[in-house]
Amino acid sequence: MGREWNKVWHWLAGLAGSLIVSSHLMAAPIEATPEVRVIVDVSGSMRHNDPDQLAAEALELLVALMPSGARAGVWTFGERVANPLPLGPVNMEWRDRARALTPRLVDYQQYTDIESALYEAAVAEPVERQRHLLLFTDGKIDLPAWRGRKPNIDQASRAALLEEHGPWLAEEGVVVHAIAFSDEADLELVERLSQLTGGLSSKVADPEALLGAFLAIVDRIFPTDRAPITDQRFVIEPGLRGFTALLFRGEEAPELVAPDGSRYSAEAPPEGAEWRSESRYDLVHVPNPQPGQWRVEGAPGQDSRITVESPLSLQLAGVPDAFYLGFDVPVEAWLAREGEPVGTEALPAHLRLTAELHDESGSVQSAVVLRQQEERFVGRLPAPALGGTAQFVVRAEGQGFRRQRVQPVNVLPAVSARHDEANQQVLLSAEHPLLDRDNTRLHGQLQGAHLEAEAVAERRWSMALPELDTALSVPLILRAEVTLEGETRELILPRLLLFPSVATAIDQVDASPALDVVRFHEELAPVREPRATQRTPLPEPVERIVRRVQELPGAAQERWREWRPMLAKPLEDAARDPRQSWLLLAAGILAVGLVLLALWRIALRRRRGGVREEPHV
Repeated sequence: MGREWNKVWHWLAGLAGSLIVSSHLMAAPIEATPEVRVIVDVSGSMRHNDPDQLAAEALELLVALMPSGARAGVWTFGERVANPLPLGPVNMEWRDRARALTPRLVDYQQYTDIESALYEAAVAEPVERQRHLLLFTDGKIDLPAWRGRKPNIDQASRAALLEEHGPWLAEEGVVVHAIAFSDEADLELVERLSQLTGGLSSKVADPEALLGAFLAIVDRIFPTDRAPITDQRFVIEPGLRGFTALLFRGEEAPELVAPDGSRYSAEAPPEGAEWRSESRYDLVHVPNPQPGQWRVEGAPGQDSRITVESPLSLQLAGVPDAFYLGFDVPVEAWLAREGEPVGTEALPAHLRLTAELHDESGSVQSAVVLRQQEERFVGRLPAPALGGTAQFVVRAEGQGFRRQRVQPVNVLPAVSARHDEANQQVLLSAEHPLLDRDNTRLHGQLQGAHLEAEAVAERRWSMALPELDTALSVPLILRAEVTLEGETRELILPRLLLFPSVATAIDQVDASPALDVVRFHEELAPVREPRATQRTPLPEPVERIVRRVQELPGAAQERWREWRPMLAKPLEDAARDPRQSWLLLAAGILAVGLVLLALWRIALRRRRGGVREEPHV
């Protein structure tokens, strides 16, 4: 395992080094660059849980990824907190000093004081710019016995982090990102700290997860414009200074095909380009690229990306670090040239902006087309339906122009619930910043009994529970009535399972904290279970036809994205001419008829080929 990790880290370190040499993936203006404070766990458990010095390699990778001119520092902690690399501008000298810290990361200490480490790193040299704390850890809070009775002191430190330091860090604008290197880590703690402060958290179980976690954090701290890759194609508009393609390899080595048909590879790169080829990725920087549609061959991996250097950039306003289940998200975007908004008359022809929320699998949860208000584009993204880590994507498309911004976000419940077994109550906390005791009423149903929650603080409630049999798992339905801007809505927490660890359950269901939203007095449509039927296998030629028909909507959508800017104007002209409108309508009806005829013939063949079932009693 150690040898395999060393191989993985070899190519990761090579990737990081090449990113710094090119310095094109991190194109944020230096004056707007946040400050990064890296906090590395050197407690004794790291010797067992991180034998390959994964944390040290992670530090080296992150140090290499940070853009020159940013400010950063490194802290270590175990029983004591140290600052071996104080805050300073990131340059070659700083990078050399950071890499020289590797031997100190194996100078293990016996205990783990996460609270002191986060606090000391956060308060060191306060600055105006935003601070990002990157916590690398593998263990739980474990304080020395001379500080008090255990486990009370450990529990008190954990509570202080969540109830005092976390909210204080959020108020100060300090963002905590956490990477956990072991299943023994207090994952609930690091996830909660990240959520409280608007950061990201991840458990690293394999090299792919590590790479994804780092790329997500880099995207959050140093956002850049990308040219979206659609069907292995991307569009480069005129006037770009250059683009950088980070292409993770598929089965074949990637190649780039320029708009004029010229083919480029690692052996034959474009003139003036830098092409670095490794076993798992290719990194290509192309200066002054040829405008038009480029193509990537070789089936690049999902994390592949094209970042662009251009005076024209896509800007977003007010995008929160966390989205909330049951609440729409306001979106505002515009194009800027050298930092100044582009006027309406100078915008690309047929410009269209969309906003989407993608879940961890890449599927679109919700989407909205932004409407234009002079040079700005605004809209409201429909409320997300699934909790967890997601990607917020804003895409701009026009004639010969495509650009997108990707921002990793946390999707959280508007109200969280926790069962306090010792005190026979359920504790509820408002996660959404606008919810409080004045506009939110919480109640629940438990085995037919109605329960009311009482406010115990501005944004916290408690719900007393009756005497329960602790040998039974019992579902509790929780609801919140929320009034905002004169509108009342009901947030439903599907089920909270009380005593979930016992074997016997009453109506046991998923206790996911995800909230759904419905309007008052809105009747929900009944859910009908699909009737179980046995599908008769189709002949292979028919199966191929069915698969092709099923693929038609996706392929048509991709082709429409490419041709829409060029077809929009002719279609608008046709819509104004009654004679052309009738021709378009007739063509549409004919196309639909042909598709329906093909589907009817397939269904007819399937019905004839099925096995007839004799009537019986």
